[in-house]
Amino acid sequence: MIPIHGLHLRAVLIQALRAFFIDRGYLEVETPIRIPAPAPEAHIVPMISEDWFLQTSPELCMKRLLAAGIPRIFQLCKCFRKAERGDRHLPEFTMLEWYAAGSDYRGLMADCEALLRHLAEATGKGGVLEWQGHKIDLSPVWERLTVAEAFQRYAPCTVEEALAQDRFDEVLVEYVEPHLGNATPTFLCDYPAALGALARLSPTDPSVAERFELYVTGLELANGFSELVDPVEQRIRFLAEQDTIRLLGRDPGPMPDKFLDALEAMPSAAGIALGVDRLVMLFADAERIDQVVAFTPEFL
Repeated sequence: MIPIHGLHLRAVLIQALRAFFIDRGYLEVETPIRIPAPAPEAHIVPMISEDWFLQTSPELCMKRLLAAGIPRIFQLCKCFRKAERGDRHLPEFTMLEWYAAGSDYRGLMADCEALLRHLAEATGKGGVLEWQGHKIDLSPVWERLTVAEAFQRYAPCTVEEALAQDRFDEVLVEYVEPHLGNATPTFLCDYPAALGALARLSPTDPSVAERFELYVTGLELANGFSELVDPVEQRIRFLAEQDTIRLLGRDPGPMPDKFLDALEAMPSAAGIALGVDRLVMLFADAERIDQVVAFTPEFL
């Protein structure tokens, strides 16, 4: 169980998160946790709840709210992913997501910079965080490193070779992630188009998606992107992902048709998911996610 002082720090951070977005004109929303069809993603296994699913992310419902005309929204909620347990993973975890019409992934990067500095001020950390012996300078401007550049710099193979060998995640985790965000936070950006499931492709280089992940001392905190708002292209991507899930021996579940219908009205936008438990790990200088939640599954 988390120590009492850890509960206080977690509460301060969550209150500061809310204040940050409310002060910037975002509307806090709540969407259902139990849904009929999650986005098909081969690397994520949803939990079944009778004939529906527990959400792996509030993404689809939040985008439907954007399509309904609400321009800036955020949500703090519980998400669920099967068979995810480790020092940095829980099967039930807390997620922060925010979406802004008219923004893109560059705007989200600026949001992240402002958000972490706001949280550091709220917790009396100043402009420098310390996690597991590393000092991280939050002063602008944070490192922006493309996936291609990161693989060229740190990996034993190119991005293309890793994808062809179906080893992208393995190479990223083993060779690249340990070097990210060790002096200042790093935005690992411009992912290969094949790994941008719901992200818009770059208009200047369609081989990459306008997607990034935020790292601090090798700890992945957030995944954001410019949103794909073309329902035809999104359906094609979902069908391909469902085929991959079948090849893995799993049932891909139903297509999220109501979400795809809503994309017709969705404006150009950007959205991001940030792991709150990992954020608390960072600010608490905690080595394991177990140290920053009130109850782990094993303790129940």
